Amino acid sequence: MADESSQQAQNAGVNPWLIAISVMLATFMEVLDTAIASVALPYIAGSLSASNDEATWVLTSYLVANAVILPASNWFSLKFGRKRFLLTCVVIFTVSSFFCGAAPTLGIMLLARVVQGAGGGALQPLSQAILLESFPPQKRGIAMTVFAFGVVVAPVLGPTLGGWLTDTYSWRYAFYINIPVGALALFMISRFVHDPPYIKNAKAGKFDNLGFGLLAVWTGCLQVILDKGQEDDWFGAAWIRWATFFLVTSFIWFVWHSWRSKSPLVNLKTLKNWNFAIGCLLIAMFGLCIYSMITILPLFYQDLLGYTAFTAGLVVGPRGIGSILGMPVIGYLGSKVDARYLLTFGFVVFGIMSLFFGNLTLDIGPTTLLLPIIVTGFALSFVFVPITTQAYGTLRNEQIGSASGIFNLLRNIGGSIGISVAQTLLTRRTDAHQNEIANYVPRSGVWFEQQTSALRNYLGHMTNPANTQGVAYGRMYTELGQQAQLWSFVDVFRWMSLLSFACVAMVWLFRKVVPGRKAPAGAH
Repeated sequence: MADESSQQAQNAGVNPWLIAISVMLATFMEVLDTAIASVALPYIAGSLSASNDEATWVLTSYLVANAVILPASNWFSLKFGRKRFLLTCVVIFTVSSFFCGAAPTLGIMLLARVVQGAGGGALQPLSQAILLESFPPQKRGIAMTVFAFGVVVAPVLGPTLGGWLTDTYSWRYAFYINIPVGALALFMISRFVHDPPYIKNAKAGKFDNLGFGLLAVWTGCLQVILDKGQEDDWFGAAWIRWATFFLVTSFIWFVWHSWRSKSPLVNLKTLKNWNFAIGCLLIAMFGLCIYSMITILPLFYQDLLGYTAFTAGLVVGPRGIGSILGMPVIGYLGSKVDARYLLTFGFVVFGIMSLFFGNLTLDIGPTTLLLPIIVTGFALSFVFVPITTQAYGTLRNEQIGSASGIFNLLRNIGGSIGISVAQTLLTRRTDAHQNEIANYVPRSGVWFEQQTSALRNYLGHMTNPANTQGVAYGRMYTELGQQAQLWSFVDVFRWMSLLSFACVAMVWLFRKVVPGRKAPAGAH
């Protein structure tokens, strides 16, 4: 009864679906911006006279600021009111988007991205908490279906939209597009969203300066290491070893401080809830899987098949169609079927599709993987929503705000680690496969001599016969490199498949959550 009265008081006569659309706009804008910016990086580097390595800080600076604010969002909500804080974040994000698009130098761009990341960091946990509290427990699965449109579909649409805006107009419009979306979100949030009684009556307490500082240090070190590790040979570089030392030290100190403090910035004791702890671990692995897939599949089309960024975005875009098709299904089944069965289905199908991608060749066309890509998007719908409902199913309403910050932080960290591991594997497995092929086909072998002779005869009709040997060797080396790179993509897809199947076993560590049933006292 307390949950129902709280939910009714919060809605204040407003249709909860209007609340869902209002907060979904903010989430969609924030997630979409991350994907769009990644496509535009080469154009940003050229326009601002920066190298590609320097341009990557456009992503890193945003992610660091975003990650720092994520767990702190609950304290700011209690201090200033959740609605007021959400509106402030949308304003900061929208205004800084304009300055990102108008930036004349890389320095100004990075400053604007830091501010944008700080504004966008709280949008996801705030939107998620508002959604969960706006609907009664038995309808939270449907509510999270709406939220999933912002979190799952936006990263898929981002590369396509970003490529089209960049090619058709300018990379600056990849940021300007946030302005009308932000204005609409501001209008709807101010009109339809209201703070629940416990937020209005809550006292935030003293700000945890030490916890906030430690959080900034370890998340910043982690992101910089992940972003620059492969480039500087990981622990072969002294500065990475020092950064790792500060990362481990600050992280341990942060956990110890947050656990012992009476009023920590991040309430880690929420992890005492079994379902929430398992949910956090699974959402990190889910972020690792989905962000790896979203990153490396377009790379395959661009690096090996020569597609443009826009064309590659179009090819992988149907994953969004699969996610959209899966949303109504999961919304209907969410309140009728044990979420553990839904999660098992989602991870198993995602793992099978990853195995299918592990059979790639250089002869595929734009539509060869159309059906597997759509099925992958459909499977992802069966993962994100049930994880969320299971993780939050035994939490009290007043725990959701703090829990949401931790939950979304771990998803982002999992995604960052997944992208870094995938990129490292692509680079190192390419080198390993190239050595294996070169050893398997020695220059003195019969096959090699036959292929060289055939190529020289073919090239002799187009160039001076005296130059054909060097050209033939160059052509065969290029093919060797392509084949080695292809096998490295195969390795990554198969690794993702194994990770997905491992997640299936973890799913059954969840305790069953019955929609609408009050959480047991021991779960808190």
